[in-house]
Amino acid sequence: MFYKKQGLPEEESLVVCTVKKILPNSVFVDLDEYKNIEGMIHISEISPGRIRNLRDFVKEEKKLVCKVLTVNRIKNHVDLSLRRVNLAQKKEKDMQHKQEQKAEKLLENLAKELKIDIKDVYKNIGYNLIEEYGSLYDAFMEIIRHNHDLKNLNSPENYRTSLINLIKEKIKLPEFSISGTLILSSTEPNGIQIIKSSIKKLYEIAELKKYKISIKYLGAPNYKFDVTANDYKTAEKIITELSNEAILLMKKSNSAAEFKR
Repeated sequence: MFYKKQGLPEEESLVVCTVKKILPNSVFVDLDEYKNIEGMIHISEISPGRIRNLRDFVKEEKKLVCKVLTVNRIKNHVDLSLRRVNLAQKKEKDMQHKQEQKAEKLLENLAKELKIDIKDVYKNIGYNLIEEYGSLYDAFMEIIRHNHDLKNLNSPENYRTSLINLIKEKIKLPEFSISGTLILSSTEPNGIQIIKSSIKKLYEIAELKKYKISIKYLGAPNYKFDVTANDYKTAEKIITELSNEAILLMKKSNSAAEFKR
């Protein structure tokens, strides 16, 4: 990674490391995200249970995700744990690290487009993005999701314009889909029309609010209800909102609706 954080990580945080030296009772690693910071993993923090040979668990140059146990700010040293990182935490940290690496690649593309050194790109806009948004990836997601023009940054206009164009060209928002079953029933003489009207109304609401939904007939009284959004939380909010709307619409017509996962 080109960009390295200054200082030391916080205790309890997760860090990406590269194994550099393996001793009989400890492993020394470099913290990939930090500048010139070394960490140590004691044999007791490698894996639960007895360890006969550390090399059965780690090898030189292997990438690890570790938890920060203690930080010595005088010696610039960090004690780490490998065994206290669960699989979900490892996957999430790995994903964040890869996302940031991809974001750095985009800045390299910007340097090529502007025909300047990558150091100048960071000096003129990269560091400003990290300071304002926390990371390059988070900055790029804000630009895509909220159409930020980056005028809040103290960066030259040609850098801002070229970067925004590159981001829109290269980055696509992730999509998350969730689904359930709408159970729509009516004993009214015009029950079929009531159900059709309710479904039509849900589509109208979705179109107005720019939701991505799909309602497909499975066989009376069941309808497959799919919602797609840029994140799980938003998808969950939409499916709850529209399911409740379906219940209200059907109830107004003396009919019934229910939503099930």
